[in-house]
Amino acid sequence: MKYILSVFLGAASYGILSTIVVLAYGNGYQLGEVVGSQLLTGFILAWGLALFMKWREKQGKGGSKAEKAASSSNASRLTWKHRLLLMAAGAPTAITGLLYYQSLRYIPASLAIILLFQFTWIGVLIQAISHRKRPNGIMLFTIAILFGGTMLAAGIMEQGTGQFNIMGVVLGLLSAVSYSLFILFSGKAVPSVHPVYRSAWMITGGLVLVFILFPPAFLFNGLIWGDLMLYGFLLGMFGAFIPPVLFAVGVPHIGEGMAGVLGASELPVAVMLSSLVLNEHVSALQWAGVAVVLIGIALPELMKLMKRRRLSLQ
Repeated sequence: MKYILSVFLGAASYGILSTIVVLAYGNGYQLGEVVGSQLLTGFILAWGLALFMKWREKQGKGGSKAEKAASSSNASRLTWKHRLLLMAAGAPTAITGLLYYQSLRYIPASLAIILLFQFTWIGVLIQAISHRKRPNGIMLFTIAILFGGTMLAAGIMEQGTGQFNIMGVVLGLLSAVSYSLFILFSGKAVPSVHPVYRSAWMITGGLVLVFILFPPAFLFNGLIWGDLMLYGFLLGMFGAFIPPVLFAVGVPHIGEGMAGVLGASELPVAVMLSSLVLNEHVSALQWAGVAVVLIGIALPELMKLMKRRRLSLQ
């Protein structure tokens, strides 16, 4: 149960981000300052944890001898080629943040998170194209449910498409594509290395990319010592530090399929906070759409569980 709760809370943490970003924009901060301060916080926290782990290994604390030896060996075997691969794999997460946060300037947070969640079927499409293999019937049915749920959740059934800003919608969908690529690349980049060290180098890659695109003037002009420090700390904690740690704890024990289902907790948390904190209107029909999207995300895993039970009863 604790591993399920770990993954659930990790995903729910992501749902807090859009509300914090909108509040930061309301105080006059810009995209580069928001994302830069978030990744800087994540960078400091991730490397702090990595160094703490290394210190514990040297002190001979925590875990079995085999686990400590394996972790220490993983850390020491990292070549610069591995580090650069991990940094490259971390770049899409920075791009996702830039696209997603920029979309919040044009569309409500409740809509932006729904667009981001289109990564569920975009990832299937990318894999189908890369493997030249058509999705099976269950997956196609799931995609149809996700489309229908998205139409409801976005309010298209009630209000049509006229009220949407095209730029915001495009940015939201591009963030979904980028997030799909992040999931694809992050799972393949040096998987033998301990998750803590992988996360640290991936966040480093994202930070370098953002600082190249948006030079961190906020570090020198005094902005960092204002409210930006608070926003950056909250975004770094809930977006770049807590979820990877909780996922690293829980996912190996519950499996990627169940983790994907629990990961959907980000959606209702984001919509709920946008309604309660940002006072965005979310109708009953839109909440029904959110529920349909969650069902669509859970459906493949539920079908697998039902199939396993049938086989076990035979």
